[in-house]
Amino acid sequence: MSLDPTLLAQALARMAGGIALPIEHLGRLSGGANMESWSFDWGGGGYVLRRAPSAEMMDGRPFGHDVEAAIVRAARRAGVSAPEVVGELVPDDRLGSGYVMRRIEADVSPARILSDPPAELLADIARELARIHTIPVSEFQHLPSADAATMVQDLKTRFASYGGDRPVLALAIKWLEDHVPDPVPATFLHGDFRIGNLMANADGLAAVLDWELCHLGDRHQDLAFGCINSWRFGHIDRPAFGVGDVSHFWTAYEAESGFSVEPDRFRFWLIYSTLWWGMCCLQMADIWRTGLDKTLERAVIGRRVSETEVDLLMLLEDDAPETQRLPIRLDQPAEPRRQGEPSTVEMLEALSDWLERDVKPKAEGRDRFMAAVALNALGMLGRDAANPTAIHDKALSDDLLAGRLTLATPGLLARLKKSSLAKLAADQPKYSALAAATRKWSP
Repeated sequence: MSLDPTLLAQALARMAGGIALPIEHLGRLSGGANMESWSFDWGGGGYVLRRAPSAEMMDGRPFGHDVEAAIVRAARRAGVSAPEVVGELVPDDRLGSGYVMRRIEADVSPARILSDPPAELLADIARELARIHTIPVSEFQHLPSADAATMVQDLKTRFASYGGDRPVLALAIKWLEDHVPDPVPATFLHGDFRIGNLMANADGLAAVLDWELCHLGDRHQDLAFGCINSWRFGHIDRPAFGVGDVSHFWTAYEAESGFSVEPDRFRFWLIYSTLWWGMCCLQMADIWRTGLDKTLERAVIGRRVSETEVDLLMLLEDDAPETQRLPIRLDQPAEPRRQGEPSTVEMLEALSDWLERDVKPKAEGRDRFMAAVALNALGMLGRDAANPTAIHDKALSDDLLAGRLTLATPGLLARLKKSSLAKLAADQPKYSALAAATRKWSP
């Protein structure tokens, strides 16, 4: 959606007590599947507007932007490197719901940050999480709060609502049900603390962004969330945030917070968080399908659930009997002979070539980002058309949820590995777990 700079200037004037100045260099930032972020200059300073342009985009959220802005302010008081909030939108601004922050000049790109992480980044991550966990729970009693067992049941309900037919997700749900940890006193949690929501510069971590998922719960959930493979952005060999070693991360957090990390509890939340992200991918598909948001980005994210399925199998297979963890032989589909009129696969290839050659190089900003998303979508369709993979199985999922079939069932783990690898190869062939799992599971 577009943003009227005149209305934005009027909103800034209201926040500043009547100072009327023009908006300069207004542009939408890349990414932001859930919220819009707009960067601009005003009065000699740089700012970012975080907003939902319509009330429908806020439906189902546990709190509004007014609470989110209050959280960011509380985080700064706790010493967290959070942005400075300068004002919130009101209905008369006619810009939707949101708030304005001072812009922080640092890098947010996971690819650039993780290509050569600052030496102190992992220690900074531990420090920031420890400080977030000191935000007084008493100030935010109205935030969502639930014990682990309830959260697992919520995921199970969501799984059923999305068809309940992905066996690996069913396997993970059953594992979580069987390994729920004992309750602990509630801690204030960021809820989305990961690379991609962290800004960095040469000195280390510069800012913590995206506070929309804050809630109260087990601190291990925050510790594990940024360690799932999806948030390592290709650096599968660096299990702590794609930056370094988990043991070093734990040591740094324990030194900052005074709390000891419990490995079994951490593993539970690592598996939970991996499954949770898979459910979010299915939710993105549902949001697109219902028409609430018909952007291509929503639909493409919906196909990322296959990433989490391979990740989950790599996490869960250690619980299988050794007899079921034998190498598997992967089928190599034959290259189809090309002749006559262009096939569906070839037409998709031609369209992708055109986008890559003639459209993407001329695009700028978010248009360039969306061109990359479109190329990704066309690649999925081409690979899927060339080698269709059956992944949905409601009956098998039901058997796994009921415990009638388990990781000890002969042949089940091998079957799940083969189908999951084939699906991931079609959806995201560059995803790091595909190569890692293929090496690990092949003879």
